[in-house]
Amino acid sequence: MGSISRLAQRAIRRGPRAVLRKAVTAVQLMKAEGAGATVRYARGKFASVAAPRVPKMLVSLDDAAVVDWTELPPRITDPVTTSGPAKIAWIMSPPGRESGGHQNLFRFIDFAERAGHECRIYLYSADGHGNDVVAVRTMLESSDAYPTLKASIEPWRREDGVASDTDALFATGWETAYPAFRDESRAKRFYFVQDYEPYFYPLGSEAVLAENTYRFGFHGITAGGWLAHKLHNEFGMATDHFDFGVDTSLYARTNDGPRNEVFFYARPVTPRRAFEFGLLALTDLKRMKPDVVVNFAGWDVSNWKIPFEYVNLRSLPLSELSAVYNRCAAGLVMSLSNMSLLPLELMACGATPVVNDGQNNRLVSDNPYIDYVPASPLAIARRLAHAVDRPDAIEHSRAMAASVQSADWESSGAAFVRAMEAALRG
Repeated sequence: MGSISRLAQRAIRRGPRAVLRKAVTAVQLMKAEGAGATVRYARGKFASVAAPRVPKMLVSLDDAAVVDWTELPPRITDPVTTSGPAKIAWIMSPPGRESGGHQNLFRFIDFAERAGHECRIYLYSADGHGNDVVAVRTMLESSDAYPTLKASIEPWRREDGVASDTDALFATGWETAYPAFRDESRAKRFYFVQDYEPYFYPLGSEAVLAENTYRFGFHGITAGGWLAHKLHNEFGMATDHFDFGVDTSLYARTNDGPRNEVFFYARPVTPRRAFEFGLLALTDLKRMKPDVVVNFAGWDVSNWKIPFEYVNLRSLPLSELSAVYNRCAAGLVMSLSNMSLLPLELMACGATPVVNDGQNNRLVSDNPYIDYVPASPLAIARRLAHAVDRPDAIEHSRAMAASVQSADWESSGAAFVRAMEAALRG
């Protein structure tokens, strides 16, 4: 938080109101998603401020400086192999209460444990100050979004590394690939990849450091086929992937009546979710259909100027989302990198997902009920209006929900475990 405070102080000249709004957002983001996401947001919003004397990144400069991926060491190229239950180390940034990436990661750690493997979690942060194990355990125990694991949790310490009997070592985000690379363990290196993280940054040091991690010689297991295709074709990575699933115990179609509402996955603090672009499309929609109710969820947008009437649902518990989706004819989900999990969840509730067209989305799901639209605000607005007005809306909604009944996470988990175990056997 210290670096964020200094950034805010230096930005005071830009106006107290703007600084206060950004500071409030930074505090909210810290609570929801942890220090990493907060630093990315603060550095972006205070870009005009003079840089601090010591560069601040998600990865420790010491860790980044010693990694030479042009000459892979034997511990990477000739790891241990095993055909039995494995001891798996997972290096991750500290999870946040509303961090969807961490929630999905924990889902797959749970699959590994249920398959008979022993898991250990190591928390990593550049300065080591975010690795409060007690706080993390308290958050996990109080959240219904995280499964209960047997895994131990401890800070990753450079001098100790992971346990010497580790068979598999997973990096789970670009910054964690650096400690995973430099760790002295002979464990098989894996990379649990949920998004193309160089896209999270402007072209610069962090984008290059993130991209380089795909050259580390790790075995990638990716969320969806687009990432597996991209990392294999562009970086030569060995990759497998699992398909997206949907938890139909949480998301189910319950409304067989008319729907005159739409949903917007509103994440102004996550640039790849194209919040501002979504506002353009929704502004056009409200001109076409002023009576349509627009629901925003994913973030508290009360500090943003929205040019039309809307419902600010902020960040809802998972248990409340199905009811919202069931009120809606459609949901706008902008995905500029890897596709979101929301399209399948919307469909399970009978709402048409309207998604920007592109390989990053189509290679994840080719479900015919996802309405892929060119990235034109007016074109998107027309598709949203069509979803509200279509004469066969009820029949279409039923068929859409039925189309994802077989897209369960258990199948995804089984695919993940098979891929990991095959790679461990060498």
